[in-house]
Amino acid sequence: MCSSGAVVNVGHSDPPIKIQNAWINDVPVTHPGAAVDLFIGATLMSETKGMEYGGGHVIEDLIRGKSVDLRATAYGTDCYPRTEVETTITKDDLNQFILLNFRNGYQRYNCAVNGRDETIYTYMGKLLPKYRNATYSGAGEIAPLLNDPDYETIGLGTKIFLCGGQGYVIGEGTQHSPSAGLGTLMVKGDAKKMDAEFIRGATFTGYGTTLYVGLGIPIPLLNIGLAKKAAVRDEEILTDVVDYGIPRRTRPPIRRVSYRDLKSGKIEVKGKEVRVSSLSSLEKAQRICEELAGWIKAGDFTLTLPVERLPNVGTAKPMRQTKGSAAFVDSIVHEAVTCSEDEAIEAIAKRLVTRNVNHIVVVDATGKLTGIVTSWDITKAAANGARTLSDIIVRRVYTALPNEPVEVVSKRLAQHNISALPVVDGVEKVLGIVTSEDVAKLVGGDCGG
Repeated sequence: MCSSGAVVNVGHSDPPIKIQNAWINDVPVTHPGAAVDLFIGATLMSETKGMEYGGGHVIEDLIRGKSVDLRATAYGTDCYPRTEVETTITKDDLNQFILLNFRNGYQRYNCAVNGRDETIYTYMGKLLPKYRNATYSGAGEIAPLLNDPDYETIGLGTKIFLCGGQGYVIGEGTQHSPSAGLGTLMVKGDAKKMDAEFIRGATFTGYGTTLYVGLGIPIPLLNIGLAKKAAVRDEEILTDVVDYGIPRRTRPPIRRVSYRDLKSGKIEVKGKEVRVSSLSSLEKAQRICEELAGWIKAGDFTLTLPVERLPNVGTAKPMRQTKGSAAFVDSIVHEAVTCSEDEAIEAIAKRLVTRNVNHIVVVDATGKLTGIVTSWDITKAAANGARTLSDIIVRRVYTALPNEPVEVVSKRLAQHNISALPVVDGVEKVLGIVTSEDVAKLVGGDCGG
């Protein structure tokens, strides 16, 4: 989970230092307040290696017993006169090395797809355009919060399996939304006693670094009701298929699927059979179950009831935004000048002049997008002697949706070095067009060629 990290106390140097900024293996780490306490966030990335190495990798390296390089700076005080320090440390040199994850163990999670016409890189992995793949997370029927959905045995003080060691639930996780069936856990454990088999620093291509965390919770079957809940099966567990190509906080679900569907490796999305893969290691999840069961049978792990149950109602709130409200495409879109594919090049050239535009969108009889023609394409056609419009139409067209943020559209224009995007609906029907000039008027800057 990205919402993971570790608190470390590195001890006092001589002369002492009140750390202001620090790096471990060139990864910036947070200084939460005290002189030599640091927090290693899983998603913080190396200043020299970028996405190849981050806080999650630092945590894994320390758990493996590897040496890491610590560098710190400070402004200096009378009682903490030192202003910089560089040293090499291992986990054995740390006073405390506590894995502290403020959101783990999601009850369930969305299945992600991408309806855009370009590949996107997300925390759900690489999503191919036009719904060509899907990804999901969670272990389904063996996920702890799905076996105890009312949190009868899971809460503050519950002992858990955490990355090959023993840890505890210390409360609800951030964004805990039990009313939506999206409960989360906040957990901690002594990382010095953890096993690197059950923790991995990782990189999601084009997105950033993260940390894979192995977590298991024994659920005592205290009554018939709990026994029935713990008998849940994958076909009973439903989640939403969501288009991550929509860069908004709220993404409307496309359909519902079961975890049995997801684990089959294929689901149907908008009439297409789509390959689906898990971001969680289902094999490792089963291994954790077996390891934890072995500890309990051997008497090495005792069951505990929570001293306080998790909240079982409530929904996470969105951010309150009071300044700088985002602008969306539907605020700047204007009418697109269109044509059909069977029109003459001369007619298109004349339309560019009379309508004073640089782009004409090609549509079929139903108004759906089939291509685009620019004034530059017409110039090349004249120079090269092209005879029909079909010879010069650009078929690979990047588009925008009406509810997309203008900031995202600006990035797309620059990324592909283009100067306009037809605006389409969910079935590729043309609603209008936005140009780099439209975006520049709103956000300024160079938005494309």
